[in-house]
Amino acid sequence: MVRLVALGFSILIASGVAAQAGDAAKGKSVFQRCAICHTVEKGGGNGLGPNLFGVVGRKAGTASGFSYSAAMKGSGITWTPDKLSAYVTHPGAIVPGNRMAFAGIGNPEQVADVVAYLSTLK
Repeated sequence: MVRLVALGFSILIASGVAAQAGDAAKGKSVFQRCAICHTVEKGGGNGLGPNLFGVVGRKAGTASGFSYSAAMKGSGITWTPDKLSAYVTHPGAIVPGNRMAFAGIGNPEQVADVVAYLSTLK
């Protein structure tokens, strides 16, 4: 019985980790709603929002040629997958006063997928 319970918890934990990891292919599709404002091409220009190529690991407010809000420049954030997940979920709560008009993605699976996609852009 103890082994069965332990196996059940192992499966739950593993499935939770897999869900949090996200699916980059699905994320690319979900990202299309972000592509209205953001580009993702290496060396590409900015749109209404900054180019997000290489965003994972980048300090917030530092993409070349983009005019960031004072709130974003002064946030002190480095875009880790966890910080990106939180920001994509609710941008105004993570960086109050930022200029991004998007309210966020409410579906945690889609958030994980978008972050997985952004993580491939290196």
